[in-house]
Amino acid sequence: MSPAKTLQLGLAANWRQFTLLIFVNAFVGAMLGLERTIAPLIAADEFKLTSVSVTLTFIISFGIVKALANLFAGRNADRVGRKPLLLAGWLIGLPVPLIIIFAPSWSWIVFANILLGINQGLCWSAAVIMKVDLVGPVGRGRATGLNEFAGYLAMALSTALAGWIAAQTSLRPYPFYLGIVFALSGLALSVFFVRETRGYALQEAAQHHEQSEKLSFWMIFRRVSWQDRAFFSLSQGGLVNNLNDVVIWGLLPLLAVSMKVSVGQAAVVGSTYLAVWGISQLVTGPLSDRIGRKPLITGGLWVQSIGIVLFVLSAGSSILMLAAVVMGLGTGMVYPTLLAAISDLAHPTWRASAMGVYRLWRDSGYAFGALVGGLLADLFSIQIAVLVIAAITAVSGIVTFFFLPETAFKKFSGQKSVPNLEPAVEPPLSKMPHQEL
Repeated sequence: MSPAKTLQLGLAANWRQFTLLIFVNAFVGAMLGLERTIAPLIAADEFKLTSVSVTLTFIISFGIVKALANLFAGRNADRVGRKPLLLAGWLIGLPVPLIIIFAPSWSWIVFANILLGINQGLCWSAAVIMKVDLVGPVGRGRATGLNEFAGYLAMALSTALAGWIAAQTSLRPYPFYLGIVFALSGLALSVFFVRETRGYALQEAAQHHEQSEKLSFWMIFRRVSWQDRAFFSLSQGGLVNNLNDVVIWGLLPLLAVSMKVSVGQAAVVGSTYLAVWGISQLVTGPLSDRIGRKPLITGGLWVQSIGIVLFVLSAGSSILMLAAVVMGLGTGMVYPTLLAAISDLAHPTWRASAMGVYRLWRDSGYAFGALVGGLLADLFSIQIAVLVIAAITAVSGIVTFFFLPETAFKKFSGQKSVPNLEPAVEPPLSKMPHQEL
C-alpha cells in the first residue's frame, strides 16, 4: 500500500506520536542540563584548573563532536531512517553519567562530553526531523517550537535540580545519578514506542508541487553552508546563537564565582535563561508561522546581544537574572525559527540532509565560542570576552537582515481569499537561480 493511502500529515493526525517524541526530547535536554552549571565548577574546585581556556575544553569537545554527529544524522536520516539514529544516540549516552561520577582527571570529563555530544547530535537531530516529518508543510514553526520547548525546559529543570542537589551535597556524584534515569528512560521510550517517520517525508515529497533536483550530499553541503545567501544567513545565525550560549554555559559560572555568587544562585540564573528560552518557544514557533521567520530571527539576535551586555553590567544576582531573562527571550525567538526556515527552503527529499548541515554549523558555535571566549578571558578578562561575543551576535543580526528573505507560509488576514499559501521563496531552489554570495 502506498504512503499516500496509509499516512496522513499534520499535528492533529499524529498527536500521539508527536507527544511521545516531545517526552523523548525532554530526556535528551535533561541529559545536557546536568552539567551546564556543575562542570565548570568541577574543573575549578576538584581539578584546580585556573585557565579558562583549559576549563572550556569540555565545551569544545562537546561542540565539535555534536556538530559532526548532526551532519552524520542528517545525511543518514535520509538514507537509513530516523529511528536507528535515535537508538544509537541513547546507547552512546548511557555511560556518560557514570564516567563523570568516577572521573579521576579532567580528561575523563572531556571524554564524557565527547560521548554526550554524539548522544545529543543523534538524538536531538532525529527527534526534530521526526516532528517536522509528522506535521508536513503547514505548522513547521509550531512543531519546531514544541520540540525545542520540551528539550530546553527539561534542560532548565535539570540544571536547577542538579545545582540544588550539588549545593546540598557535593558536585559529585549525587547530581549525576539523575542522568542514569534520564538515559534509561529515553532509551526505553525510543525502543518500544517510537515509530519510524521517514515515510511521512516521502508522502510530503509526493505531494510537492515541484520535483527535487538530484543533489549529491556535497552539493547540499555547499548550498546550505555558503553558496546560497538565504541558507548561509541561517547557518551563520545558528553558529552565532550557540557561540553566545557559551556565555551562559561556560563563562557565567566563572563570572558568578568572581562576583561571590553561590553555586545554587548561579544554577538558578542559568536555569532561568533555559526556562525562558524553552517556554517562549511555545509562542515564537507558532508566531513565526503567522508573521514570518525573518523578524524573529533578526530581532532575536539583537535581543540576545542586549542580554549579553547586561551580564557585564551586572553588579549582583538581580541584574544577572534580568540578563538571563532577556537573553533567554532572544534565544527563544531565534532557535525554533531557524529550524523552521531551513525546513521551508529545503525540498522534503533532502530536507534532513540540509538540517544536518545547518546543525553542523550551528553546534560548531559551541567550539568557536569556547575558543574565542577562553582565549579572550585568559588574555584580558571574562568581561571583555562577553562583550566581544555580544558584538559578534549583533553583527549576525545585521547579516540576516540583509541576506535572509522571508521563507514562511503567508497568511493574509482580512481578505476573502488567500493569494498564496506557498513559501515566499518556493520553489525550494530547485527551479531558482542561486543567490550566491
